[in-house]
Amino acid sequence: MPDDQLSLTFAALADPTRRAILARLADGEATVNELAEPFDMSLQAVSKHLKVLERAGLISRGRDAQWRPCRLEAAPLETASEWIDRYRERWTDRFDRLDQEIRKFRRGQEGHDHG
Repeated sequence: MPDDQLSLTFAALADPTRRAILARLADGEATVNELAEPFDMSLQAVSKHLKVLERAGLISRGRDAQWRPCRLEAAPLETASEWIDRYRERWTDRFDRLDQEIRKFRRGQEGHDHG
């Protein structure tokens, strides 16, 4: 498993169960039992998903005696979003330039059709 932060984040986000857990935690803290409720899987399986999310820094777990609430940590998601946005901006610029070239080409074609 990769150990750089961005790879850990994307690997954790690759699983739909983990994305659903993060979506639930976006509404506030929850226990493992609360997080496991909507899934047809064992608490042990949910705990494995939580360990992946925790290793990626996407969640943290409290230490209140028996109640260890999980909470969303936004920083890794923000980093991933910034990385995606950089590439989105590059592709948007490229598509804008391509669109301009296509328009120039079409105007040139229209001029030849009527000339």
